[in-house]
Amino acid sequence: MGVLPWTCRCGLNPSPSKNRGAPGRPPPPTVLGCSSAPRGRRSKYTGQSVRTMPMRVLTVGKKRSQGTQLLVEEYKEKLGHYCAVEDILIKSNPKLTSDVKVQIEAEDTSMMQQLKAEDFVVVLDENGKDVMSEQIADLIGDAGSTGSSRLTFCIGGPYGLGVQVRERADATIRLSSLVLNHQVALIVLMEQLYRAWTIIKGQKYHH
Repeated sequence: MGVLPWTCRCGLNPSPSKNRGAPGRPPPPTVLGCSSAPRGRRSKYTGQSVRTMPMRVLTVGKKRSQGTQLLVEEYKEKLGHYCAVEDILIKSNPKLTSDVKVQIEAEDTSMMQQLKAEDFVVVLDENGKDVMSEQIADLIGDAGSTGSSRLTFCIGGPYGLGVQVRERADATIRLSSLVLNHQVALIVLMEQLYRAWTIIKGQKYHH
């Protein structure tokens, strides 16, 4: 029986895989489907051995507030007990244009330059599928089964992500039904990644 794409009854589906980077790359690997578990249930990977992949979080925006950066560093330190994690801030509106379309395209190009062909890319988008903490844990475990070398999360700027990054995504999720400022979205994501690893390891969550 073949392996199913990363899709589940909870509705989280991968985006079309296009513009993946290096020529000659084999077709994108498939990922096991996740369970549609009610809140509070364990991840299917809880207590199991999960391949550790380095994580990278790409965010489009201006200089962060001191409070945001302190929280990001705190969660990077916590995540460092489980995997290597890198936080990259991509300058918003690099062409200093008043044309929103041009701004989005420029930010899109800048973010694509940060992606490698072997990355498993997760896009955060307000039109993505809602996920619970246990499903983020499932996503981490599933991504580790694909042969990808790095798990990369992408957070857009004030006007969202461009077409290239959206099409490059292996999965598209949203953390809230609310529209989140990119700094708030970054903090929520970092906290949820740390929480997801504690779920996988079956460990107590430490605030």
